[in-house]
Amino acid sequence: LAYSAVLYRNREVVKEVLRLEEQMDSLLYNLRVAAILGARNLQDAVELSGILQIASAAENISNAAADIAKTALSVDITCYFDIEDLEEAVVHVRVSSKSPLNGKTLGELMLETETGMRILAIKRGDRWIYSPDRDEVIMENDLLIASGPTDSVPSFYRVVACEDFARSRRSRRMIYEEIADRIAEMKNISELMVGLAYSAVTFQSKEIAEEVAALEERMDRMKDELEMLVMEAAAASNASKKRFNELRGILHVCFSSEIISDAAYEIADIILRDIPMHPVFAASLREMDEVVLKAEVKNAAGKTIESLGIEKKMGMFVLAVRRKDGTWIYNPDEHTILQPDDIIIMRGPKECEEAVRKLLEG
Repeated sequence: LAYSAVLYRNREVVKEVLRLEEQMDSLLYNLRVAAILGARNLQDAVELSGILQIASAAENISNAAADIAKTALSVDITCYFDIEDLEEAVVHVRVSSKSPLNGKTLGELMLETETGMRILAIKRGDRWIYSPDRDEVIMENDLLIASGPTDSVPSFYRVVACEDFARSRRSRRMIYEEIADRIAEMKNISELMVGLAYSAVTFQSKEIAEEVAALEERMDRMKDELEMLVMEAAAASNASKKRFNELRGILHVCFSSEIISDAAYEIADIILRDIPMHPVFAASLREMDEVVLKAEVKNAAGKTIESLGIEKKMGMFVLAVRRKDGTWIYNPDEHTILQPDDIIIMRGPKECEEAVRKLLEG
């Protein structure tokens, strides 16, 4: 939602992000109280400290998301973002009168499984419906805010708006193009890090946690490089006040993306320091809307991630592939060929878990 607010400069979405940030603050407070009351001995205290570290990191992510969203209130930086540069896109699409979605519930449509896109919010007239449940009926002229793999956007547009997705790249001078590429890369890596961090904790994998640590160092370097690019652009003799304001907004998003990467490292740090996890964490995983799962390749050997439709059709983001010889491929591209006995780490909608397991494992 935060990136949606920036990409479409939507003040109503900003308000919802800020409301969710307040809700996260309240949840963290309640969790701290529950943890203090629940620790009966030293072992409980040690295990619950890991839960509190994850919760604190999650709140830092929500605070950073709120800061990203607030950028949309003061400056328009939409010209620095192209959907094609983002691995996970956010789109606003109006439901056409000809759309097959009309009059059907989200549960009936199973959009995440069929299109790979997840509905974050629906605007109906002046009313907003955030995190709609499976019983919500899609109606003509609804405005859908959805996120998912960038490659899934064109087909999603066709089924919702009954028209082709219009790709548009804005012309920018080379230095601004480099800034745009770098901020998109920081967004992509920070989101990858969060997925990998939760994967490391879920599967107790020190190898994945070490990759998160390496990516955190890379993000620090990227932040420094982007700061230099922004200063170079600001120093240009023809830089206008409007351009200065845009560059200030870019720095806000840059700093917030780096905070998200730091929070991801805090989650992975639990594994790096061998902190045991309380059983309540495993129980909480079963309650999540989005799951992190691990599957072994049995039936899909020799096929690419793209040909299987794991991301484009099922909305599952492949975070990593572990080969039989123990080597890892992090953030594999769509042309990666799967081999027998590969272990695939993914994140995505819970509704797609059974289908993707059947596809890979048989």
